Amino acid sequence: MEINISDNPQELGKAAGSTAAKLIRQAIAEKGSATIILATGTSQFETLKQLIAEPNIDWSQVTMFHLDEYIGLPESSPASFRKYLKERFISRVPALKAVHLVNGETAPEAECERLGELIQNNPVDVALIGIGENGHIAFNDPPADFETEQPYIIVELDEPCRRQQFGEGWFQSMEEVPRQAISMSVKQIMKSKRIICSVPDSRKAEAVKNSLEQPVSTIYPASILQNHPDCKFYLDQASAFLLTKKI
Repeated sequence: MEINISDNPQELGKAAGSTAAKLIRQAIAEKGSATIILATGTSQFETLKQLIAEPNIDWSQVTMFHLDEYIGLPESSPASFRKYLKERFISRVPALKAVHLVNGETAPEAECERLGELIQNNPVDVALIGIGENGHIAFNDPPADFETEQPYIIVELDEPCRRQQFGEGWFQSMEEVPRQAISMSVKQIMKSKRIICSVPDSRKAEAVKNSLEQPVSTIYPASILQNHPDCKFYLDQASAFLLTKKI
């Protein structure tokens, strides 16, 4: 586990996006293609911005999956993660080899099965993720399921998770925030060869501390990242200020 602390979210994003680009180029050089996972939300703004700006990436050899999507939310909604990725990433890079978005408007069980079959045939080289205010990775809220082998699962969103989505401005009221989502499972995220975890902002400071300094526990879902052989955390001063050991 590697911890990188920048002065502000912009510098954090530059560092994380630059590292992601390097790893994508490396995967393409080694085996001719790369498979990546992208996260969404405000924590990823600067990282994706930097990744898009990086030169010399053969995007035609990159397959993309993403972490999660609300069940029943139309893609036209400002809160749709499909909309987010199309606007903030997919439309801003040359055509990818393949894009596998989570469709929350179809039968959830069938969508989990479809995506599961796809990702099992595409080992992930680089996963770009974040941590929620409640410590979740993807939508695996506490207590998270560390055991399921299913790559994608249907989850219930807890109250802190839903409050975060409302607080970030994606919805006009708490009532609008869906209560269920399709999420990549914890085990599937952990299968990624390399993980880049971008976590800016003081509101994430307690979750960062729990993830890095508490024992690995389903109560702190992101703490499982302590067990990953190649996970790099990118924090800013605000998100790191509660850490007792700043490596």
